[in-house]
Amino acid sequence: MTGFFNALSASLVLLMLMSVGYFMGVRGWMTAQEKKFVSKYIVNIAVPCNCLVGLMNNLSHDQLAQAGVMLVSALLGVGVTMLLSMALATLLKLPRERWGVFVLMAGLSNTLFIGIPVSTQLFGDACLPYLMIYYLGNTTFLQSIGFVLMERAGNQGGGKITVGGVLKSLFSKPPIIMVIFSIALLLLDLRLPGPIMKFAGYISNSVSPLALIYCGFIIYELGLKNVRLMRGLPLMLVVRLGIAPVICLVFCQLFGITGLARDVFIVESALPVVSQVTVMAGAYGADERYAATGACLSTLGSFITIPILMLLLG
Repeated sequence: MTGFFNALSASLVLLMLMSVGYFMGVRGWMTAQEKKFVSKYIVNIAVPCNCLVGLMNNLSHDQLAQAGVMLVSALLGVGVTMLLSMALATLLKLPRERWGVFVLMAGLSNTLFIGIPVSTQLFGDACLPYLMIYYLGNTTFLQSIGFVLMERAGNQGGGKITVGGVLKSLFSKPPIIMVIFSIALLLLDLRLPGPIMKFAGYISNSVSPLALIYCGFIIYELGLKNVRLMRGLPLMLVVRLGIAPVICLVFCQLFGITGLARDVFIVESALPVVSQVTVMAGAYGADERYAATGACLSTLGSFITIPILMLLLG
């Protein structure tokens, strides 16, 4: 029961932080311009610092081989969830502009904007190496299959998608670059100077509050009165918040992943819809409101399901 009450307390803190973003939207203190700034700061500066601090302080040279096994487990878990989502989208006979959106919403979790604050609240900074490994698996699918599916769902295709283009997109992301850099340092048994690590630590501490304020503003933008269960969304919520962690648990068992790593993977797999889906839907001409509604519902729903999940994990 301790885990349940800790998760309940953490969820309350996260909701309070999200309410700040909502309140700032109501007061007009935060607009689309500020939202764009916060998003760029988090993804391009704060999260890379978070990756560096988390990996360097919590992962050792001897643990890197196990990290490779964990990454394979994460990739397979996300891949199977995506395949299930494709099958369900086909059975639901969703229109083209919603098919790919549904698959991405059900198949991929929000490992950064929601994942970092949730996991650090529940497990502390020791969870960060495992969180980053899961993030690598999740974002690999987002940056590859995700773009293909969204282009098919939309009416404003962004040109031909190539393997080279996908790899360039994937390995040009600052968080991924920093993960690779940090792993290289660990392989070589090197450490960065103290002032750099202290600087990265200060910046890293801004990720959680700003990410949640950002999410709160997104909910304000959509408008709570506009949130309704469109066709397919109830099933998407079941997959995203309920079935995905079960699939993740199966692969953790198969690969012998236990303890904190297993718990972090399962929580990360049970998080809301990845925030980039709404952005991609708008860019490609897919159903943006469908994506925004699914993101909002899954975010609110996760604050109920995460405490239950922690109770089951013990």
